[in-house]
Amino acid sequence: MENAMNERRVISVIVLNESSVLARVTSLFAARGYNIASLTVAPIPDSEMSHITIETNGSAKVMEQITKQLHKLIPVYKVIEHEEMVEKEMVLVKFPITEHLSDIGALCAAYNGGIANVGKEMIIAMVADEPVRIQHFIEAAQRYNPYEIVRGGVVAIER
Repeated sequence: MENAMNERRVISVIVLNESSVLARVTSLFAARGYNIASLTVAPIPDSEMSHITIETNGSAKVMEQITKQLHKLIPVYKVIEHEEMVEKEMVLVKFPITEHLSDIGALCAAYNGGIANVGKEMIIAMVADEPVRIQHFIEAAQRYNPYEIVRGGVVAIER
Protein backbone atom coordinates (compact mmCIF):
# COMPACT_ATOMS: atom_id res chain seq x y z
CA MET A 1 0.00 0.00 0.00
CA GLU A 2 2.88 2.38 0.75
CA ASN A 3 4.23 2.05 -2.84
CA ALA A 4 0.83 3.01 -4.25
CA MET A 5 1.02 6.26 -2.27
CA ASN A 6 4.44 7.14 -3.66
CA GLU A 7 3.99 6.38 -7.36
CA ARG A 8 5.41 8.99 -9.69
CA ARG A 9 2.72 10.73 -11.76
CA VAL A 10 2.92 13.15 -14.68
CA ILE A 11 -0.17 15.21 -15.54
CA SER A 12 -0.60 17.66 -18.42
CA VAL A 13 -3.19 20.40 -18.22
CA ILE A 14 -4.22 22.54 -21.20
CA VAL A 15 -5.51 25.89 -19.93
CA LEU A 16 -6.54 29.29 -21.19
CA ASN A 17 -3.46 31.52 -20.94
CA GLU A 18 -4.71 34.08 -18.40
CA SER A 19 -3.64 35.41 -15.02
CA SER A 20 -4.18 33.33 -11.85
CA VAL A 21 -4.79 30.03 -13.71
CA LEU A 22 -1.51 28.57 -12.49
CA ALA A 23 -2.31 29.55 -8.90
CA ARG A 24 -5.68 27.81 -9.10
CA VAL A 25 -4.18 24.66 -10.59
CA THR A 26 -1.38 24.37 -8.03
CA SER A 27 -3.74 25.14 -5.13
CA LEU A 28 -5.55 21.87 -5.83
CA PHE A 29 -2.34 20.01 -5.00
CA ALA A 30 -1.61 22.15 -1.94
CA ALA A 31 -5.14 21.66 -0.60
CA ARG A 32 -4.56 17.90 -0.57
CA GLY A 33 -1.06 18.16 0.91
CA TYR A 34 0.72 16.86 -2.20
CA ASN A 35 4.02 18.26 -3.33
CA ILE A 36 4.72 19.17 -6.94
CA ALA A 37 8.15 17.74 -7.83
CA SER A 38 8.38 19.76 -11.04
CA LEU A 39 6.18 22.24 -12.84
CA THR A 40 6.65 23.46 -16.40
CA VAL A 41 4.40 25.99 -18.12
CA ALA A 42 4.63 27.36 -21.65
CA PRO A 43 2.24 28.91 -24.16
CA ILE A 44 1.05 26.68 -27.00
CA PRO A 45 2.18 28.25 -30.30
CA ASP A 46 -0.48 30.05 -32.34
CA SER A 47 -3.17 29.76 -29.66
CA GLU A 48 -4.47 31.44 -26.51
CA MET A 49 -3.70 28.28 -24.51
CA SER A 50 -0.83 27.13 -22.29
CA HIS A 51 0.45 23.65 -21.51
CA ILE A 52 1.19 22.88 -17.85
CA THR A 53 3.18 19.73 -17.07
CA ILE A 54 3.12 18.62 -13.42
CA GLU A 55 5.29 15.87 -11.92
CA THR A 56 4.18 14.62 -8.51
CA ASN A 57 3.94 11.50 -6.35
CA GLY A 58 0.71 10.03 -5.10
CA SER A 59 -1.86 7.28 -5.27
CA ALA A 60 -4.09 6.65 -8.27
CA LYS A 61 -7.12 7.56 -6.13
CA VAL A 62 -5.75 10.97 -5.17
CA MET A 63 -4.66 11.70 -8.75
CA GLU A 64 -8.16 10.78 -9.94
CA GLN A 65 -9.65 13.27 -7.45
CA ILE A 66 -7.23 16.00 -8.54
CA THR A 67 -7.97 15.29 -12.22
CA LYS A 68 -11.72 15.59 -11.56
CA GLN A 69 -11.19 18.88 -9.69
CA LEU A 70 -8.96 20.20 -12.49
CA HIS A 71 -11.75 19.53 -15.00
CA LYS A 72 -14.04 21.76 -12.93
CA LEU A 73 -11.78 24.82 -13.25
CA ILE A 74 -13.24 27.09 -15.93
CA PRO A 75 -10.05 27.91 -17.86
CA VAL A 76 -9.04 24.20 -18.06
CA TYR A 77 -9.74 22.59 -21.42
CA LYS A 78 -8.05 19.20 -21.11
CA VAL A 79 -6.36 17.10 -18.41
CA ILE A 80 -4.15 14.13 -19.32
CA GLU A 81 -2.63 11.75 -16.80
CA HIS A 82 0.18 10.33 -18.88
CA GLU A 83 0.60 6.58 -19.11
CA GLU A 84 2.60 6.12 -22.30
CA MET A 85 4.64 9.23 -22.91
CA VAL A 86 7.86 10.74 -24.09
CA GLU A 87 9.31 12.96 -21.40
CA LYS A 88 12.42 15.08 -21.15
CA GLU A 89 14.04 17.31 -18.58
CA MET A 90 16.87 19.79 -18.97
CA VAL A 91 19.77 20.65 -16.70
CA LEU A 92 22.43 23.36 -16.91
CA VAL A 93 25.67 22.80 -15.00
CA LYS A 94 28.46 25.32 -14.41
CA PHE A 95 31.95 23.83 -14.08
CA PRO A 96 35.28 25.52 -13.27
CA ILE A 97 37.41 26.26 -16.35
CA THR A 98 40.19 24.19 -14.75
CA GLU A 99 38.32 20.98 -15.57
CA HIS A 100 39.02 19.22 -18.89
CA LEU A 101 36.63 20.51 -21.53
CA SER A 102 36.86 17.28 -23.56
CA ASP A 103 35.94 15.13 -20.53
CA ILE A 104 32.93 17.30 -19.72
CA GLY A 105 31.90 17.31 -23.38
CA ALA A 106 32.11 13.51 -23.57
CA LEU A 107 30.04 13.13 -20.39
CA CYS A 108 27.39 15.52 -21.73
CA ALA A 109 27.27 13.73 -25.10
CA ALA A 110 26.52 10.45 -23.31
CA TYR A 111 23.38 12.11 -21.88
CA ASN A 112 22.10 13.91 -25.01
CA GLY A 113 23.85 17.16 -24.25
CA GLY A 114 26.90 19.26 -24.88
CA ILE A 115 28.86 22.36 -23.95
CA ALA A 116 26.52 25.38 -24.08
CA ASN A 117 28.99 28.14 -23.23
CA VAL A 118 32.63 28.65 -22.29
CA GLY A 119 33.86 31.74 -20.49
CA LYS A 120 37.09 32.89 -18.83
CA GLU A 121 36.18 31.36 -15.47
CA MET A 122 33.66 28.62 -16.27
CA ILE A 123 32.19 26.03 -18.60
CA ILE A 124 28.40 25.70 -18.86
CA ALA A 125 27.03 22.34 -20.00
CA MET A 126 23.47 21.52 -21.02
CA VAL A 127 21.81 18.09 -21.04
CA ALA A 128 18.23 17.17 -22.01
CA ASP A 129 17.16 13.59 -21.33
CA GLU A 130 14.73 11.44 -19.34
CA PRO A 131 14.48 12.53 -15.68
CA VAL A 132 16.17 9.40 -14.31
CA ARG A 133 19.07 9.88 -16.74
CA ILE A 134 19.32 13.55 -15.70
CA GLN A 135 19.80 12.37 -12.12
CA HIS A 136 22.52 9.95 -13.26
CA PHE A 137 24.23 12.76 -15.19
CA ILE A 138 24.20 15.00 -12.11
CA GLU A 139 25.74 12.21 -10.04
CA ALA A 140 28.43 11.56 -12.67
CA ALA A 141 29.15 15.30 -13.04
CA GLN A 142 30.12 15.60 -9.35
CA ARG A 143 33.64 14.38 -10.18
CA TYR A 144 34.18 17.62 -12.15
CA ASN A 145 33.38 19.89 -9.18
CA PRO A 146 30.34 21.78 -10.47
CA TYR A 147 29.82 25.32 -9.14
CA GLU A 148 26.11 25.35 -9.81
CA ILE A 149 23.37 23.03 -11.08
CA VAL A 150 20.03 24.30 -12.40
CA ARG A 151 17.50 21.61 -13.16
CA GLY A 152 14.43 22.38 -15.28
CA GLY A 153 11.04 20.76 -15.06
CA VAL A 154 9.69 17.76 -16.91
CA VAL A 155 7.93 18.21 -20.25
CA ALA A 156 5.87 15.32 -21.57
CA ILE A 157 3.80 14.39 -24.58
CA GLU A 158 1.72 11.27 -25.13
CA ARG A 159 2.82 8.79 -27.76
